Amino acid sequence: MERILVVGVTGAGKSTLARTLSGRLGLPYHEMDALYFDGPGWAVNSRLTEDVSRLVGERRWIIDSIGSPEVRDLLWDRADTVIWLDYPRRVVMPRVLRRSLRRTVTRESLFGGNRETWTGWLSREHPAWWAWSQHGTRRREVGSRTSDPRFAPLDTLRFGHPDDTAAWLASL
Repeated sequence: MERILVVGVTGAGKSTLARTLSGRLGLPYHEMDALYFDGPGWAVNSRLTEDVSRLVGERRWIIDSIGSPEVRDLLWDRADTVIWLDYPRRVVMPRVLRRSLRRTVTRESLFGGNRETWTGWLSREHPAWWAWSQHGTRRREVGSRTSDPRFAPLDTLRFGHPDDTAAWLASL
């Protein structure tokens, strides 16, 4: 495990697990949202492909994302391990709702100086809406990728509940 993707739906705990693994395994951690959004108004990084190419060219890393379409194959071609947080909606939705509510109330600064807002909750792009609407789609996509012969050398660890993930993490 030297080039790890932590994948799952919004709110599954990808970033939290990736940060923890980074500390335990001594791997450089790269947060995909911080790479993707680089300015006010949720501006997308115009150098995303170049930045991700440089990072995955390194010998060791951990990234918390399946990857946006423009960099997805780059990530999956270079990874040696996929950790899939395949949690049901009943686990993910309370997490994403609590997180978004906290971020909205505290006006927490996020990627590129952006913030979640009360009006943002009405958008289909809001994390809560996104987690709900993309749950099945993301699950099918990760399943398809983990069974794709192109990525056969990947070690895939699939966890269906946070307790399973915690037990595995404790065993490291």
